[in-house]
Amino acid sequence: MICSKLSIIMPVLDESAGIDAALTALAPYRERGAEVIVVDGGSRDDTRLRALPSADYVLAAERGRATQMNAGSVVARGDVLLFLHADTLLPDKADALILGGLAESARVWGRFDVRFDRRGLHSLVALMMNIRSRLTGIATGDQAMFATRAAFDCAGGFPSIALMEDVALSVRLKRIGRPLCIRACATTSARRWRRHGMFRTIFLMWWLRLAYFFGADPARLARRYGYACVE
Repeated sequence: MICSKLSIIMPVLDESAGIDAALTALAPYRERGAEVIVVDGGSRDDTRLRALPSADYVLAAERGRATQMNAGSVVARGDVLLFLHADTLLPDKADALILGGLAESARVWGRFDVRFDRRGLHSLVALMMNIRSRLTGIATGDQAMFATRAAFDCAGGFPSIALMEDVALSVRLKRIGRPLCIRACATTSARRWRRHGMFRTIFLMWWLRLAYFFGADPARLARRYGYACVE
């Protein structure tokens, strides 16, 4: 399989404070032929306006990461789709790692290892996340998931749920094949962990996953996670 173009899809909501830096970090990828698609879920600030000069497309979609990322995939022209949170930075030359890795491994989807932008106990949490992901074949949005267009379409895209859309898509993609786990690290913000406390956040994340596994309503879980007005 030869993959020639990468589409980077970024769902955003009220990211005015950080969108300039997030998109500036993607400028080298655009110079090498990747396209950047920003999908806004109804920001109340000037996120969309700030994104316009540094993205190929800036779209509006119904709020919800799954809905926003699916909307971005509709206009994407790449052979491979990379889903990137606004507070996550890719490792150097991530495009080459993705396209080359998929071609060499003959796999059709994957993710990066993750680390936080803070050290200490955050490093241990990230290590455990990466180990769990390798053992289970389940990726999270913080790990910058990617998939070939063909595999993403075959999986039906992200399910239209308010939370755990990354886990649900991983399950679907696992039916096609195991993920490519790239050891280079995407760096994600620890802002939620700082805001709510390390141990409280660890407990909440594990509780949410367990509740989802046993069939809890994703909309209810999203409200517990802190997403307001999610249906």
